[in-house]
Amino acid sequence: MPNKTSSSDLPNIGAPAKRALLAEGYTTLKQLTKVTEAELLQLHGVGPRAIRILREALKAKGLSFKKAKSGETLKKKG
Repeated sequence: MPNKTSSSDLPNIGAPAKRALLAEGYTTLKQLTKVTEAELLQLHGVGPRAIRILREALKAKGLSFKKAKSGETLKKKG
């Protein structure tokens, strides 16, 4: 069964990380500008390697992850 995510511009970050992002509704790099790296690291399957690749892809488009506020507690998306 082909997995068509033609509207996705997410880079090749590995299947577990990509599944985790898609399950949370993240299909584009622009959507990732609304979350912090720490929030994404809470997702099962997303690790430091995926974050690094995503950060580089965002930077190439002039984008970045949301900046974490100092003292901000990590919250699980739900």
